[in-house]
Amino acid sequence: RIVAEQARFGVTCRRFNVPLVDGGTQRLPRIVGLGRALELILTGKMIDAGEAQRIGLANEVVPLGQSLPRAMELAEALCRLPQGAMRTDKQAALMGFGRSLEEGLRIEAELGQWAIRSTDLREGARSFKQKRPPRFSQDD
Repeated sequence: RIVAEQARFGVTCRRFNVPLVDGGTQRLPRIVGLGRALELILTGKMIDAGEAQRIGLANEVVPLGQSLPRAMELAEALCRLPQGAMRTDKQAALMGFGRSLEEGLRIEAELGQWAIRSTDLREGARSFKQKRPPRFSQDD
């Protein structure tokens, strides 16, 4: 979540007695925690980009007009990384969120087996040992 330094956030519908029916009561607590989410939801308080970053609503604050270029830069960097382990790690994080630690670890181990067996894992190890950039197949 990349935002411009002039960005402002808030649950403005609060002022007009409009309930959150777009998932805000479920998504916001998962991002910023229940206490902070309830503060924003119940008060309609507006926060600036710096506060949004401090509470975890924004990951990065950039100058006005730089949000899209920075997001594209990040997307391109992610595309250059091996996709197999990234895909399984993201899936494990999403599937394990809100479950017990034991269940989350089981999910991680189960999904990680796919990446461990991939040719890209072996290529990553070889490139590290040979001190060269990896050449991932992206097929796994």
